Amino acid sequence: MDHVERVSREELMALEDRYTSGVYTKQPIVLTRGEGARVWDVDGTEYIDCTSGHGVANTGHAHPLLVEAMARQAKSLMTAPNGFYNPQRARLLGELVRIGPAGLERAYLCNSGAEAVEAALKFARLRTGRLNVVSTMRGFHGRTMGALSATWEKGYRTPFEPLVPGFTFVPCGRLQPLDEAVDENTAAVIVEIVQGEGGVNPVPAEYLHHVETLCRERGALLIVDEVQTGFGRTGRMFASEHYGLEPDMLCLAKAMAGGVPMGATLLGHRVGEIPEKTHGSTFGGNALACAAALATIHIIESEGLVRRARDRGEQLMEGLRGIDSPLVREVRGMGLMVGMQLKGHAGPFLAALAQPIDGVGVLALSAGSTVMRFLPPLVIDEGQIGAVVERVAVAMEES
Repeated sequence: MDHVERVSREELMALEDRYTSGVYTKQPIVLTRGEGARVWDVDGTEYIDCTSGHGVANTGHAHPLLVEAMARQAKSLMTAPNGFYNPQRARLLGELVRIGPAGLERAYLCNSGAEAVEAALKFARLRTGRLNVVSTMRGFHGRTMGALSATWEKGYRTPFEPLVPGFTFVPCGRLQPLDEAVDENTAAVIVEIVQGEGGVNPVPAEYLHHVETLCRERGALLIVDEVQTGFGRTGRMFASEHYGLEPDMLCLAKAMAGGVPMGATLLGHRVGEIPEKTHGSTFGGNALACAAALATIHIIESEGLVRRARDRGEQLMEGLRGIDSPLVREVRGMGLMVGMQLKGHAGPFLAALAQPIDGVGVLALSAGSTVMRFLPPLVIDEGQIGAVVERVAVAMEES
């Protein structure tokens, strides 16, 4: 850390630019430290973080209980192959079933959301003996070849085609195209509760229930992707609970281990037993990540972060809706997953928010070209939400 602090922002940016793959668009900010809902750059500038590392840091940055749990586990055992039993893994599997939606009985542990989706797609084909998968327009499920095949955005898909065959896209929210798409050859339907990358669009309850009914009637499995909405983000532990859904598989990651890479696919009874050696992961369910996930679940429950996401989310949406600007088209979301759709490109406004005023900036994300997305840590307080709303109002006024 001392060495990093002695190197200038420009030098660090140049070093990373020289050796990175180049697949990421970067803001000219070098982040070095975080605490709660705040982060600091290499020059000491403070930011209110409304990105949470793309929805990862639900429990905030550097939460002491999480840091302690990770340090304690790292001193004991960091990894244990799935060919052996491990107490942290066993406890976490039980906790995931306890807190998950009804009907989910087991879990497969992996390292990311894309991997959780890949597993669900493979398990669906394996258990049904069918090949086809129905996904929704504007849905995003990851960038690996299988998960990308279920992702709608052509800009992500086209460079890598042909992708995995058998995937069909239907308009999200329209019942008739869904009825026509799901048939005796459909292995699964995959949906999000809130389409995050697709513009922070909550999916209508009627549509979600219709998906569930069709899957039951026609022998397909229901895969719910809660990679971004899970672990309290929407004001329930899982967004499926808002509608009483009982998915056959639930895909999780991002906030699951508080910042340590981890994912999971929760499995219902309709999935049945998965035969040995049909899937696996070297790092999936490692002891360090499991300890971090157990600590994360404990923090979310003991500190009431689910309720806090609901309350602070209402404050944020009300505040943003109160901004009187002709540039704003709509504010929408669920809990602390909030999108502000503009009538023009969001990029200039995100850049304006990041510019410090009185030494403090605000970091937020895009969700498509015209939507500003706010995903702050669930520990964010009332005053910080108020400051975010004020900064957005200033950015609207100055444009």
